[in-house]
Amino acid sequence: MARSGEAGGGGEDRRGAKRKAPAESPGEAPEDGATESGAPEQPQPRPAAFPPGFSISEIKNKQRRHFMFVRWKQQQRKEKLAAKKKLKKEREALGDKAPPKPVPKTIENQRVYDETIVDPNDEEVAYDEATDEFASHFNRQTSPKILITTSDRPRGRTVRFCEQLSTVIPNSHVYYRRGLALKRIIPQCISRDFTDLIVINEDRKIPNGLVLSHLPHGPTAHFRMSSVRLRKEIKRKGKEPTQHSPEVILNNFTTRLGHSIGRMFASLFPHDPQFIGRQVATFHNQRDYIFFRFHRYLFKSEKKVGIQELGPRFTLKLRSLQKGTFDSKYGEYEWVHKPREMDTSRRKFHL
Repeated sequence: MARSGEAGGGGEDRRGAKRKAPAESPGEAPEDGATESGAPEQPQPRPAAFPPGFSISEIKNKQRRHFMFVRWKQQQRKEKLAAKKKLKKEREALGDKAPPKPVPKTIENQRVYDETIVDPNDEEVAYDEATDEFASHFNRQTSPKILITTSDRPRGRTVRFCEQLSTVIPNSHVYYRRGLALKRIIPQCISRDFTDLIVINEDRKIPNGLVLSHLPHGPTAHFRMSSVRLRKEIKRKGKEPTQHSPEVILNNFTTRLGHSIGRMFASLFPHDPQFIGRQVATFHNQRDYIFFRFHRYLFKSEKKVGIQELGPRFTLKLRSLQKGTFDSKYGEYEWVHKPREMDTSRRKFHL
């Protein structure tokens, strides 16, 4: 039988007097998980500290590796945010004496130098443009007349795309090939005073290629087409485009090859746009991808102007540029895209 008071430190002795529990020394810490007041202490989150030579890829366990990667990303995000706040406070303290903000590094501004980049004051480039195949258009000697056709037996999506493209390009006509070869189509187009021929190719019912041939002497460009969106597939689209001639915007065609492609696109549209229609066609070159958009201006007030997309939209990637009209067998090519030889650096562009 156990004696009363032996088990606990604060029990009673034989005389009935209560024994006092031994007092803790001043330097002794309270028990784990309890404060001096007796309330349990809340565990503090440990900072995610990683040694300099730490590599998450060396962790074999997949779940543990994912957990450590998430912690590492959170730590990087906190450090970046703290550095940004510190820099903002320093700039506010300096006021007008603060140094200019650094320009962020992008693939575009870190572009590899290309010796074919055109200088606007280059006399040789001006002479070439004055005597090239598009000179008659820019000298207002001819007006554009475009024929739009497709590959053999086109599907519904390609047919609708051609019809919508004809509403974007003024004075364009859509005809279906019905098995007729391009070598036979081109002489008929020249005899009927067409200035350009556009061929839309498809694969598995989806438009995937565009051939643009300038008549009667070329050149001919072959593009890969992707990201095609018809009008009904565009959110918050505007009403149907009108028959007014749109403005044309050509962005970032800086090299000699880019100038040729830009002039080829510009020759599809009349020289004098009708500003009353408030329509604009944009060919934007970014990293050798040409993005096409068709918009309408919306004047909200005297100072605010918005835009509304009309469609269609698509993206082009140049595959080859051929001298003369279309001739896949004996044609002379000015430029051909060779991925293994040309795409050695992400910072090298050709347009």
